Amino acid sequence: MNMTVQQTINIHLLKIGSVTNSSVVQIGSTGSIHAQSDIYNTGGYTELAEQALPQDIEPPLVPLAPQT
Repeated sequence: MNMTVQQTINIHLLKIGSVTNSSVVQIGSTGSIHAQSDIYNTGGYTELAEQALPQDIEPPLVPLAPQT
């Protein structure tokens, strides 16, 4: 099935509160969304970070409810 969509979109303000992995912002219509992942070394790091140790992890400050 072929569909032709013609749109005019005016955006006066677009505010995005947060961006996480797998975030998608769609404006208008699309037939498909293709995944894209970009990784940038903005800190200029040249070595791997040291491995985190299990004893370095503190429990949460607020107790969590037990799973049911």
